[in-house]
Amino acid sequence: MTSSTTPPDAVQEWQEWREGRRAAVSGPYGPLALAGTHWLADHPEGRIEGLPGRWTVAADGAAVVLVATPEDGLTVDGAPAAGEFRLDADAGPAAARVARGARRLVVLRREGLWAVRDFDPDAPTRRAFDGIDAYPHDARWVRPGLFRPYAERRTIQVPNADGQERGFVLGGELAFTLDGDEHTLQVAVEPDGSLWAVLADATSGTDSYRFRFLRPPAPAADGTVPVDLNRTLLPPCAFADHFICPFPPPGNTLPFALRAGERNILVR
Repeated sequence: MTSSTTPPDAVQEWQEWREGRRAAVSGPYGPLALAGTHWLADHPEGRIEGLPGRWTVAADGAAVVLVATPEDGLTVDGAPAAGEFRLDADAGPAAARVARGARRLVVLRREGLWAVRDFDPDAPTRRAFDGIDAYPHDARWVRPGLFRPYAERRTIQVPNADGQERGFVLGGELAFTLDGDEHTLQVAVEPDGSLWAVLADATSGTDSYRFRFLRPPAPAADGTVPVDLNRTLLPPCAFADHFICPFPPPGNTLPFALRAGERNILVR
């Protein structure tokens, strides 16, 4: 059921957004397909259980070196791999240079550390997925917002889903009003100018996942930006345990029950 004040076009756009989200997360190389994230610092000999080949960090620290034999069954750039290959960070599974059958082995770099991510279309998480549970659309949750940039971007340390603390770069705060009260969220600014908030609320960990993301578009020149809380979404680590999502920064727990957006995943 939707609010009686919700324009039909807004509901249709939200439904299309939901369908697009389901397609994206359930695709062969979406977040549900992530079967492992292997940090090379944890494998100094270069051998990773379940992954063929030998994976080490280059002597200059600027790349990963893969040594493969024909028996490993790997391909690099689509050709059978035999020998030594220097690998830069991949832009994602679609751009991964290394594969083993349908699996894509994605080279990742975070804060100077290198890892290999194993995306497997046959991952149990993908096979068990049955959809995303979401709250009904309600126009009450569509608010005018204002982005207030910081004079300089700030890096703070926040816990991540894997138990480690990492730097999170914040570019400003996003303000919106609900029921007469102003609320603010610290947000990152993406390369395309769009915003990224990691947030919790009074439903987190009970009626919804323990934290969620919000990704408003790039603000206008005067800082105004629509805040559609109906599009609050689950972080990648809700779909697979091998993601290292950041937890909400201090102050990003909303003091009300945000019964809007995605709640949890559904499994068979």
